[in-house]
Amino acid sequence: MATILLGAQWGDEGKGKVVDHLSASADLVVRFQGGNNAGHSLWVGGKKTVLHLIPSGILHPRTRCLIGEGVVLDPQVLFHEIAGLKQAGVFRDERERILVSERAHLILPVLKEVDLIRESSSRGTSGHIGTTGRGIGPAYEAKARRIGIRVIDLYSDDTTLLGKLDRLHEAYAHHFEPATLSEIRERTWALISGFRRDLAPLMVDSTALLKQAHDSGQEVLFEGAQGVMLDLDHGTYPYVTSSFTTAPSAGIGAAYPKILRSSRVIGVAKVYLTRVGSGDFPTEMRGDHDPDEVRIGESIRKAGGEFGATTGRPRRIGWQDLVALRHAVEVGGIDEIALMKGDVLCGIEELQGVFKVATAYETPDGLRMDRFPARAEELSRLKPLYETFPLWKHAHPDDPAFATLMSRIEHFTGVPVRFVGFGPEREQILER
Repeated sequence: MATILLGAQWGDEGKGKVVDHLSASADLVVRFQGGNNAGHSLWVGGKKTVLHLIPSGILHPRTRCLIGEGVVLDPQVLFHEIAGLKQAGVFRDERERILVSERAHLILPVLKEVDLIRESSSRGTSGHIGTTGRGIGPAYEAKARRIGIRVIDLYSDDTTLLGKLDRLHEAYAHHFEPATLSEIRERTWALISGFRRDLAPLMVDSTALLKQAHDSGQEVLFEGAQGVMLDLDHGTYPYVTSSFTTAPSAGIGAAYPKILRSSRVIGVAKVYLTRVGSGDFPTEMRGDHDPDEVRIGESIRKAGGEFGATTGRPRRIGWQDLVALRHAVEVGGIDEIALMKGDVLCGIEELQGVFKVATAYETPDGLRMDRFPARAEELSRLKPLYETFPLWKHAHPDDPAFATLMSRIEHFTGVPVRFVGFGPEREQILER
């Protein structure tokens, strides 16, 4: 049996908590896309663990974790995470718990430098995406240009590997002074021996591994990063991530598609919305339609700790948008919803006992719009049309007000709310 877990919004929905919950019965947890631009936060016994590359199932001692070929891998970040988990006593030997696909592409210093240069030069322009600057976009770009370096390439002979590295560096030489590019080359080569040593015991043929898991009836959980609304094809392009975040991507970024034929797909959504980086979303609390929204958004951000797990950037806050959520359900292939962080809103005085949910938009010419638009530039011009719900005392299905909200979400999206998270700790989640 396989389960695919996706973010159903713009990321930061609480996927880590749901992965941790489902991993209790999983044999293998597989990350299939993204890089260390994602951050999954887990609370166990009052202790917070933040992961960027290693799947969130790592906190369950029987679960093995695979970083698939669809991930772009920064080895330095991976080794840092491993060291932190060892120090915390999560495991003694990473070779027993962590596996890395031999086909995964590497994020090397030149790609991180290019990312930072591009972000800096585009700041203040319409072309500014607001990436994390971790080299993820350039790594996927190099992959598509067929000049990327994969894990398996590290084990070529020195002459072959140096030739591949030279090709990669020359492709981005126009960004640097010759002396700077030479320094990046030397710095990269100095890292290679450590990469070879530390990745060798983790490297696997991921297709063979997944085939064996499938044939032996193991429980496999595929963990997505970011969210459907950041998908390269189906998200708010161009303000999206560099990979594909929908359910079919699991069979590409962790290549044994047969295992997915009977899988269930869970989409994780927060009760409210957040977004980091550039790109509009219609229900953002900017004060365009209600001057009190800015104050409400600030209170939610503070109560929910809405700051990026990877960068620390403050997340922009918005009301729930069921049009966007239905779009994510449809294009993401989502069968069930996990609804998270409703507890954050309990007791926020600025909400004045009510919560708003967008169920349609109004265009500038006064027309009603019931679908999510394909052009990102339309989003700032749409006026959300809201339904108002009484605020709940407890983010739990037993609370009548919260049950009413869940029922509306299920009716609008056409899929059930199967999981409800009602607090940060591991046990504060239930399956309906």
